[in-house]
Amino acid sequence: MNVVLAMMLSMTLAAPASKGATSQPNEPSLPGKGELEKLSARYKPVDLKVDLKGLSTGDKEALKSLIEASRILNDLFLEQKWAQNRQELAKLERDTSPTGKARLAYFWLNRGPWSTLDDHKAFLPGVPSSQPEGGNYYPEDMMKGEFERWVAEQSPEEQAKSKGYFHVIRRDRIGKLIAVPYSTEYAKWLVPMAALFKEAAAKTENETLKRFLTLRAEAFASNDYVPSDLAWMDLDAPLEIAFGPYETYGDQLFGYKAAFESYITRRDDETSARLAAIASHLQEIENNLPAPEALRNPKLGASAPIRVVNVIFNAGDASEGVQTAAFNLPNDERVVSQRGSKRVMLKNVQEAKYKQVLLPISEVVLGKSERKHVSFDPFFMHILTHEVCHGLGLHEIAIDGKKSSPRAQLIELYGAIEEARADVLGLYALQHLMEVAAADAAKGTNEAKLKGVVAYGQDAERKLYTTFLVSAFRSLRFGANEAHAKGMALQLDHYIAEKGVVQAKDGTWQVDLPKMKGAVRSLASKLIAIHSTGDRAGAEKLLKEHAIIGEKVAKTIAKLDKVPIDIAPRFVTAQELVPGCADAAPLEREERELQEESK
Repeated sequence: MNVVLAMMLSMTLAAPASKGATSQPNEPSLPGKGELEKLSARYKPVDLKVDLKGLSTGDKEALKSLIEASRILNDLFLEQKWAQNRQELAKLERDTSPTGKARLAYFWLNRGPWSTLDDHKAFLPGVPSSQPEGGNYYPEDMMKGEFERWVAEQSPEEQAKSKGYFHVIRRDRIGKLIAVPYSTEYAKWLVPMAALFKEAAAKTENETLKRFLTLRAEAFASNDYVPSDLAWMDLDAPLEIAFGPYETYGDQLFGYKAAFESYITRRDDETSARLAAIASHLQEIENNLPAPEALRNPKLGASAPIRVVNVIFNAGDASEGVQTAAFNLPNDERVVSQRGSKRVMLKNVQEAKYKQVLLPISEVVLGKSERKHVSFDPFFMHILTHEVCHGLGLHEIAIDGKKSSPRAQLIELYGAIEEARADVLGLYALQHLMEVAAADAAKGTNEAKLKGVVAYGQDAERKLYTTFLVSAFRSLRFGANEAHAKGMALQLDHYIAEKGVVQAKDGTWQVDLPKMKGAVRSLASKLIAIHSTGDRAGAEKLLKEHAIIGEKVAKTIAKLDKVPIDIAPRFVTAQELVPGCADAAPLEREERELQEESK
């Protein structure tokens, strides 16, 4: 018996209404103070401290401006998620009752009134029972068919805007759909953010950071993010800053529209240097993927930097629900085709997840003899290769003689397929690098580029796959609509079917190493074929067959109820620099405007 992924987590939230567009039909069933506190406790509070020694005075001052800009970005993201989101937050702030305070705390963890870990169900009264699929990127009354018919009548140039990352869809005075650039729709936030970026650019002495900040400030006004994305690829500074509209997971209708997020981080040069060797092997990995030559990329983007950083502050989409452990940006195919993409590893976030979440899960999922194979290094390295492998494969494809992309063809299915693809290719890539390192060691040459970077041998392989297995159960708890969870459900079901992952008599799990390697290879071939041909029908079939949770897996997940699902960062260093920066309250100017609107 299989249990649909949407049922893998249960909680007493109200049943969803169609499209999430109506209010709660049974509001008394919403969680009260005690249950809200239990829901919040699934996120383990963790202090994130970052050593700023050696940072120049100018960079420290620039850092303050960038944290202030991130506070504004938090407001902007609330607007993107739901049209009434900021007003709902303001109401919660005025509710000083114990239940009101519990609601406010959980609202801020989710950046809205829907629980991201529970299929985006509402936990507040008087709001849509589930999060609108289109967020605030489209009119709430717009149906998919209306949008598709409207786009079909447009010129290629207009279609690029309507289906692009950086335009919202609105209605004009007579009700007709129109595309509005972010620079216009979000000017209220982008103008002050641009001013702070220019201020930070004037303070820093680093020329690459100065250039990126200046061009990104211009992008907020021009709506053209390509020049600043290219400048970000060249960024070589103690402060690694990712700031702007990037990921499209919040657009559940089509996966077109990019949400604003920020990562303000300090670079870890020592660890970054260790991992730089991986980048030199990317084309080699691509050339050895288990796929026909026509489905491989003969020439990856010229630049593929890897940065290891420690997070000082994050905001917007980056701060909602489950915390990102690494990212691979930019997503814009125009930039990726020219320059590749940058992989950024959030080391202090990963360390916190490993200690607070992964190790406790291993105590439940694995037998005693298997727990010794769980290690931070393979956890860290697989997250790295996951991000690296987002850049592998074909990102520009031809459909019926016309240029397209996997994202454009798979639409809302892209997120789950792409996250699964990156996971599987990440394992495949590490296996390949292990074999290269072992072969060189056998020759007595032990290639310098991989020495100290990739462990090899059967013990290292078992650590890799066993740690991945534990992390699979970690990802499955992220929520039914979360792309990583769907992608992981697809993988684990396949590995169990292929006997690469097996359950012992006592209910614990372990890896069959030879069969696991074969299962990874076969799934990699399927996912590469779907991605590199834009095979939407194939994606639908694969997700329908394998994005499920088997009864045995579901029972194991149920045993993890006392283990945190993720972390809730407390940005200690940022708070020291800009007191109150991580508070849930909107900016003072925003509060005044909301009060005026309520009058």
